[in-house]
Amino acid sequence: MDDQLGEAIRSRLDAAQQVLIAAHVRPDGDAIGSLLGLGLALENAGKNVQMVLADGVSSSFRHLDGVDRIKTSVEAPYDTFVTVDCADFRRTGKPFQSLPQPDINIDHHITNERFARLNLIEGQEVATSAILTNYLPRWGFEITKPIAAALLTGIVTDTLGFRTSNVTPEAMRQVASLMETGVDMPDLYMRGLVRRSFAAARYWGAGLAKLERKDGIVWGTMTLEDRKTAGYSGSDDADLINVISAIDGFKVGMIFVEQPKNRVKISWRALEPGIDVSPIATRFGGGGHAAAAGADVDGSLEDVKMNALKATKELLSL
Repeated sequence: MDDQLGEAIRSRLDAAQQVLIAAHVRPDGDAIGSLLGLGLALENAGKNVQMVLADGVSSSFRHLDGVDRIKTSVEAPYDTFVTVDCADFRRTGKPFQSLPQPDINIDHHITNERFARLNLIEGQEVATSAILTNYLPRWGFEITKPIAAALLTGIVTDTLGFRTSNVTPEAMRQVASLMETGVDMPDLYMRGLVRRSFAAARYWGAGLAKLERKDGIVWGTMTLEDRKTAGYSGSDDADLINVISAIDGFKVGMIFVEQPKNRVKISWRALEPGIDVSPIATRFGGGGHAAAAGADVDGSLEDVKMNALKATKELLSL
């Protein structure tokens, strides 16, 4: 980040009194961790903060301090609007689409559309929470134990427990600095990546039962009926994509999750070095990283699946 941008963000946050912070729909650990980490830091500095996630917080992250203050709609006036971990403004969801341009956009996705007045985009970082780990102290905010727990959760989950190819010594130093506040990293790891509810496990079972493979691609499918039968309350894949990503012998892993109103959520994972799945996600209106990307697509489950698999096969043929 250049000094001029850093100073502009610091000045804006210093002057702010009422801050609105948002992240993307179907929030993962980094969306929740970066939103909560920044929000708590601003609250500790005396700001009035609204932390808003259109889809709320999943059960995997409700142990984090401060999640009870995260709302699903904007409820008060604000003078500063910040988005975190969001590559394009549409991904914030319906509560935000009628709002003016965000003031600050903090993100690590290489496909970020730079939609705010001030855009801090660092695509080399393993997580948006990692960016905040570096810059909160530079902006004059203390990283307390609850903030560290939120940021550490973001880093741990977005690296799949330090298993992604972009993990660097710097990322591990960031983790060490957060652990020095006294947070229990093994516990956060277990809660964020390993433990799942009974309903989530049943939902996984439905997806794994329909696992398919062809042309170097392995994929799973999860329907609305699967979700209902399992009793799973979320609208995501309960992180089944991470299980699919561990299957040997394939180049790309994918999952298709049927959504209401004729929409489908697609996730891609590159399973071999040198494969970049972000251009495919961008083609379908989404985004992400070389190793991991996603999109929300209009259409029937079968049509979306056919088109996405065809595009992915074409990528592998290049």
